[in-house]
Amino acid sequence: MGYLKYKGYTGSVEYSEEDNCLFGKVQGMSKDAITYEGSNIDELRQDFEGAIDDYLALCEARHVKPRKPYSGTFNVRVSPEIHSAIAMLAQEAGITLNAFVRQVLAKEVKVAV
Repeated sequence: MGYLKYKGYTGSVEYSEEDNCLFGKVQGMSKDAITYEGSNIDELRQDFEGAIDDYLALCEARHVKPRKPYSGTFNVRVSPEIHSAIAMLAQEAGITLNAFVRQVLAKEVKVAV
């Protein structure tokens, strides 16, 4: 699966054999569904960008803040043993548990903290 990016939003690129078209959905928008389609990648990109622009305009007209695809906050459940080990490593590094986990995740996905 490929992805499109526009104004901080990421959308999927998928193919429907039944409809013989490309389609997609903005990722990470659990409460607002933004979908788009096209017969080729140029049409798909145009409809994706138009859908984002329409969403932002609608939010502005309603005086509501547009939702962001990802808030930057999520809960992870781990075993007590993993929790303890991570807490000890964070303490040894002299940083908070959140800072330690952020660093480990950033290193894994190759993103600067």
